[in-house]
This record gives sequence, C-alpha cells and structure tokens, in this order.
Amino acid sequence: MKDTFRFLSDLSQNNNRQWFQANKAIYEQSQQEMLAFSDRVAGELNTHDLIETLGKRNLFRIYRDVRFGKDKTPYKTNWAGYFKRATAERRGGCYYQVGPKGSFVMGGFFGPNAKDLLHIRNQIALDSSALREVIGSRQFKNFFGELQGSQLKTAPRGFDKQHADIDLLRYKQFILQHDFIEKEVFSQNFPRIMSDAFKEMRPFFDCMSEMLTTDLNGEELL
Repeated sequence: MKDTFRFLSDLSQNNNRQWFQANKAIYEQSQQEMLAFSDRVAGELNTHDLIETLGKRNLFRIYRDVRFGKDKTPYKTNWAGYFKRATAERRGGCYYQVGPKGSFVMGGFFGPNAKDLLHIRNQIALDSSALREVIGSRQFKNFFGELQGSQLKTAPRGFDKQHADIDLLRYKQFILQHDFIEKEVFSQNFPRIMSDAFKEMRPFFDCMSEMLTTDLNGEELL
C-alpha cells in the first residue's frame, strides 16, 4: 500500500496527462495492487455478509469526469470502490476510499429513490425506536460518531413539522463513515480491518433492511 500512496502523492503534484502517460507502468502496478486488495476485502466481507460485487466491478476508475465540474484535473488522487450487498433482502451499500488525503469507509443509503425514501420516512414516523436504538448505542457512537447524510431544512411534504422524529424524517440520505489512520492502512491486515469496519454497520443495515422489506403492518413486501 505504501507504493500506491507514493504514486497517489506524486499524481496529486503532477495531475496531468503527460506525467500520467510517462508513469503508466506505476499506475498499472498500483491498479493491480488495489484490485487484489479489493478482492481480499470482498472475501473477508463474505465471511459475515453476502456481497455480489466482485473483481474489477467494485474498483472505480481513476479517470475523472471533468465535463460538469470546475476542477478540470483529469485524475482522482485516491482509489475507491463499492460493494453491493446481494439479494433484495439485504439493503445498503459499502463504499471505501484509500489515499494520502484520507482513507475511510462509508455505508448506507446514498441516494434512495423517492418510493424507498417515502417508505423509510413512513416507517420512522410510525416507530423510530429500532433505528434510534442502533444509532444511539455507545458502540455506534464510538465507531461512527453520528448518522450522516444530506437533510431537508424543514419537514418533508406530508409530515408534521412538530413530529417527535422530525430530526430523522428530514434525512434524504442515511450514511455512516469511519476513518482509518495510516498505521491501519499500511498494515498487512488492512483488508480484515476494513471488513470489520463494514461489519460494524450490520445492525444499521439490518434495521434499515427490515424497514424497506416490510409494510407498515409488519408484513413482508418481497
């Protein structure tokens, strides 16, 4: 991983196509290291969860889409990937990012569609106790801090501004994040360390999956 960090550091100082082409072999070596790393993480994840994204599909490209942003540098200065949980009963996804400017895992519901978001809100409005138990636990707070994600400034349409759970109902995303120190990143056990971080998300995933796969009467939707 140290060689990959050195490549990413150099890339951040020389983020142009000429330098990248001259160092293509180093990039390819780093890419192969990250593909192997990602496969190891997926293997670890499948000891306690069921993951369907394997191989190259779970490692994002290093090339940036510069069409719409102000930043026109052509390359990302980190490696990142995403693992999708398998089957309709297991909801949520796991994102990771590795690089000199920060290494972390994120998990949850980054962009729930309108139907799912409304269903989550209806479930929270009906009974938020299970979700509050998860995100209010000492273990959750020690590892993730607090629930993250973009929020509405006011109540969503159809919900009372004075609702007891308005703090949760305003969420448009439901995201957890845990940061790693470099000692962990450079450890030979980093794939397991990352997998264990995703494992810490399971109570949250299980709670949200239960919401999304049952109706307001508790009957299965699948």
